[in-house]
Order: sequence, then structure tokens, then C-alpha cells
Amino acid sequence: MSGKSIFDKLWDRHVITGKEGEPQLMYVDQHYIHEVTSPQAFQGLRDAGRKVRRPDLTFGTFDHNVPTVNIYDIRDVISKAQMDALAANVAEFEIPHADHGSENQGIVHMVGPETGRTQPGKFIVCGDSHTATHGAFGAIGFGIGTTEVEHVFATQTIWQVKPKKLLVKFTGNPQKGVYSKDYILALIAQYGVAVGVGHVVEYVGEAVDALSMEERMTICNMSIEFGSKMGIMNPDQKTFDYLKGRECAPRDFETAVADWKTLVSDDDAQYDKVIEIDVSELAPMVTWGTNPSMGVEFGQAFPEIKDMNDERAYHYMDMQPGQTAEDIELGYVFLGSCTNARLSDLKEAAKFVAGKHISPNLTAIVVPGSRPVKRAAEKIGLDKIFMEAGFEWRDPGCSMCLGMNPDKVPEGMHCASTSNRNFEDRQGVGAKTHLCSPAMAAAAAIAGRFVDVRQLPEAQV
Repeated sequence: MSGKSIFDKLWDRHVITGKEGEPQLMYVDQHYIHEVTSPQAFQGLRDAGRKVRRPDLTFGTFDHNVPTVNIYDIRDVISKAQMDALAANVAEFEIPHADHGSENQGIVHMVGPETGRTQPGKFIVCGDSHTATHGAFGAIGFGIGTTEVEHVFATQTIWQVKPKKLLVKFTGNPQKGVYSKDYILALIAQYGVAVGVGHVVEYVGEAVDALSMEERMTICNMSIEFGSKMGIMNPDQKTFDYLKGRECAPRDFETAVADWKTLVSDDDAQYDKVIEIDVSELAPMVTWGTNPSMGVEFGQAFPEIKDMNDERAYHYMDMQPGQTAEDIELGYVFLGSCTNARLSDLKEAAKFVAGKHISPNLTAIVVPGSRPVKRAAEKIGLDKIFMEAGFEWRDPGCSMCLGMNPDKVPEGMHCASTSNRNFEDRQGVGAKTHLCSPAMAAAAAIAGRFVDVRQLPEAQV
């Protein structure tokens, strides 16, 4: 036994130079880009007369700014400029990409795994904080800034200080109606948004082993909301089965798998901190405030005000201590984002709306995370289920997750959202966001307020 975690093994593979504890130069295997954080980096290359060192290890998507209705009608001047810039840049620098409106276009953290570019053992970066998503495959993945994007373009490397290691064990078997989104929201609610700062979070336990790859991605995706820019899981047979046959999967797949099987944490691996959560008694989670730690289990009263942050959050959300999730009058429901817009998310949500209709005076939209997901959902009739229930069925994109496109929650409205952040004004000026699982959002659309999905027969199916 080497006494190393999976993270140690991957880190050691990618160090070019430098001592541990100091900045080390790391080789980047995969660089994902999108239209928001890349324009200045490309311009920096031009100004310096440089090229992209490895276009073949770079991949671009259009996602943050794209409209999900009338997808080519981009009216915001900045959004249009960013979209046009990416289109011109990927052409000039000969970078593989998913064209806006193409059959593989979608959110960057959806498209990477779907095409098979995200693989165990890789060192992955992107100018987006939710790059931690890719850690679900046994990869190092994290978000970087625009100047770092330019550095990776020019050198295919990045300087990083190795973080400490935090082990999170999810144990037990969840009740029906409790999902991986609830696991990560419960973790953040119990320990706060800063516990992971300076650490890579490794997620283990029988509750993680039982999850699908899509469910694992949900947990790793929100590592950044826990304070860590990196989340990672050990690859297993589910990982290999997910990747087999995909467009960019290794040609000699069995040889790759043999290597991937060595990239797991040793039994005697050491960690700087360990947290354990038993999910067997966990209830569905709903956030009440303006950061992801301000959440409670369904049926639990919202907490007393303990500081000025709580006071501000209650004021912004127009909520009070002692209220419960059932007291929230919803005006919007959003099913989407890189956290929960995969096919399994839409299938689960559809169970709770089939044959029913959304509550009056409520707007509900479904935004698949990629066009392949949209097509797969339509093939099995999910689009009809949602539309017959009164939902709007949209084209793929980041959509209402961050309000950087036409999809926004009107001021003062409460929105049940499957996204990852409930910050002030994130989904629109004055929008009041409540994070939850796809099942909770779907059931809330029908009832007009949050209900306990564990009590619904659909949860048992």
C-alpha cells in the first residue's frame, strides 16, 4: 500500500516541476471553454502573438448566454458579443467545439462527459466554478480565472498549490424521495459554505457507491458551494460502463480501464479532515435563504436569526424564522442547470407531473442540459408529459440558473430551482431562489408550494 488517496495519485502524475506546499506547474489533459470567460484570454494570445498550444485538448461550448426560446434571437448586446467572439475564436484557433444549435450543444459540464472527453485520471480545467462536476469520474477538475485560461491556452499547464484533503463519507440507504441533491445540500447546511476551503473533497461510502454517474455528478458539481473548488470520487464499473462507446472514449478501452482501476484511494490513505453523514434518516432539503448553507430538511422550521447575514437573508427572501418550506408561495419552478438537467433528473421529475397540471398562476420551465438529453427525453415522451402538465419545454443552455440570458425569475417571485446557487439576484433582480431536488421541484409545481415527496406514491416507483 502506498497510503495515497486517488487525488494524491492523480496529482503526482501531473506535476511538471515544483515542490509540494509551493506552487507547482501542472499538466492539463483537458481544457473546456465557453463564451463568457474566454474572449479576453483569446485576445491576450493575439496580443502576444501566441497560438493555442493544444487545440486538440481544448473543447468549446455555447451555454451561459444562449436563449432557450428562439435560440438565435440574442438581443442582449454583451451576450451577442460573447457568443460571436467564441464562434470567431474557435474558428481562428481551430478548436473543436459544439456549435450553437448543433446536435451536441449544451452546458459545458454536460457535454464533456457525454462526449467521453471527461475520463478517470485526467486533469481538467475550465473557466467555470462548477468544473468540479468532472471529479465524479475520478478526475481532477476545477474552475480557473480568465488569466489562467490564457495561460492554459498558451502552455497547456497551470500553476497550483496542492490542497489539503477532506474525506466526506455518505453512509446508509436513503428513503424513497431522497436524492443525491439532498445529500450535498444537507452537507452544506450542516457544515457551511467554507469548510471545504483549501481542500479537495473526496466523496465515499455505500450511499455514493449506490448512485448512478449522473447522481454522482450532482454531488461533485456542488463541491464549490461547500467551499472546495475540487470534488472527486473513485472510479468503478459504473464509471467504465458510462464511458464505453462514447465518441472520445479511448480506442483501446480495456487497456485504459486497467489503468483506471489503479486510480483509487488506498485503504490506508491519510486525510486532513473527515466528515460522515448518514443519509438513512435524511429528509428532502429546501433552502430558505441566500446561500446554499441556509437550508433545512422538509418539515423543519427555518432557524432563528443568529447574525446580520441571516437578518439580511430573511429580509431579501421575505421569510421569517419559524416558517417552513410549506409556507413558501411559489411563482416559478425551474428544472435545469449543470447540477440537475440530465436525463435521469428529467425522468424522475416527470413521474411527479404525469397526468397532472401545474398550479394556477405558476410558471414552470424544463431546460434539458444538452441537446442529446433533449432528444433522448423526447424519444421516450417526457416532453409531452411536461407540456401536457403545463410546463414549458425549452432548448438546452444554462438558462435560469444564473440569469445571464433571457430566462429570469420576475422580481419578488419565489422559485423552486434545481440549480446550485440561491444568491441574491442570481436568477433575476429580486428573484427568490429555493434550491431542491428535481422531484421536489416537480411536485411543488403541481401543488404550488413545497410538499414532502416521500409521502407521494410516485416516489415509491
